[in-house]
Amino acid sequence: MERLPDYSSRNAHEIDYTIYGEEMQFVEIELDPQEAVIAESGSFMMMDDGIKMDTIFGDGSKKDKGILGKLLGAGKRILTGESLFMTAFYNDLVGKRSVSFASPYPGKIIPIDLTEFGGKFICQKDAFLCAAKGVSVGIEFSKRLGRGLFGGEGFIMQKLEGDGMVFVHAGGTMAERTLQAGEILRVDTGCIVGFTQSVDYDIEFVGGIKNSIFGGEGLFFAKLQGPGKVYIQSLPFSRLANRVIASAPRTGGKDRGEGSILGGLGDLIDGDNKF
Repeated sequence: MERLPDYSSRNAHEIDYTIYGEEMQFVEIELDPQEAVIAESGSFMMMDDGIKMDTIFGDGSKKDKGILGKLLGAGKRILTGESLFMTAFYNDLVGKRSVSFASPYPGKIIPIDLTEFGGKFICQKDAFLCAAKGVSVGIEFSKRLGRGLFGGEGFIMQKLEGDGMVFVHAGGTMAERTLQAGEILRVDTGCIVGFTQSVDYDIEFVGGIKNSIFGGEGLFFAKLQGPGKVYIQSLPFSRLANRVIASAPRTGGKDRGEGSILGGLGDLIDGDNKF
């Protein structure tokens, strides 16, 4: 069990946690009386008796004060493709209680203490899993046209702000890189999990006609420049989904098995393709 340092001026709830598993991980969060954690819908796994669930607008942070603030906070979530609502899990009894959240697909859960990163962390919009109540889950607009048009995630990424603990998910194997000032790392746009606010993020053209047309890696990649910390995933969900779709049997057709030499030509010979 890991414990956060004691910050007397902390706004977010102070939580304990344990991460279980290797490839399909889940995080168990231990809550003291009246402590709470917020999570995206669909990430909940299990909870002890005495944990109360409450559906809230936005993220429940102090930034969402009043009706207008809550509506604005919830409305921002529409831009990231998320629900208007989040779920808060409260310990409503005396004594410690636990609630657990699971990874959506094979990968690693990354614990982020926002106090170590100046109170802000930027991540892909589908990377956020859960956080201590009091953490603000907002949007990060790109001020650069190239990043917005070709960055894969558009003009918008998620920003996690506050002084609490947050948990993000990386698909496949996670790589952590600490960039020195001026050091550059080029990454496939979908492989970025998140980075600290000091990292400069932009989109760069691959270059070269052969690379662009025949390279198979897309026309653009992300250029990350330090100083700061970067988290990279080896298996973005979009890549996993594309492979599953490509390998799925065709409707009404015959599955020849992966790696067939004939492929589409075999379908023509068998008469599966009709003109």
